[in-house]
Amino acid sequence: MQRRLELKISGRVQGVGFRWAAREKATEFGLTLRRAENIPDGRVLLVAEGEKGCLQKFLDWVKVGPESARVERVEVQDASA
Repeated sequence: MQRRLELKISGRVQGVGFRWAAREKATEFGLTLRRAENIPDGRVLLVAEGEKGCLQKFLDWVKVGPESARVERVEVQDASA
């Protein structure tokens, strides 16, 4: 069953390749990344779709992010229809 998660990531996540790395990881995990954008408050917004298990792997990765990032908080919203 396809699910959709909306993630807002706080910390040092802009200007460090977070969105690019998220696109790579989403593809690696078999997900579709619908949105990956910097938002004005300094966070990164990601909207990912796919199977529950794959989304969990992606979420686990997002909580750490790429090496150059420092993730402080991840807000998760289930945006499944």
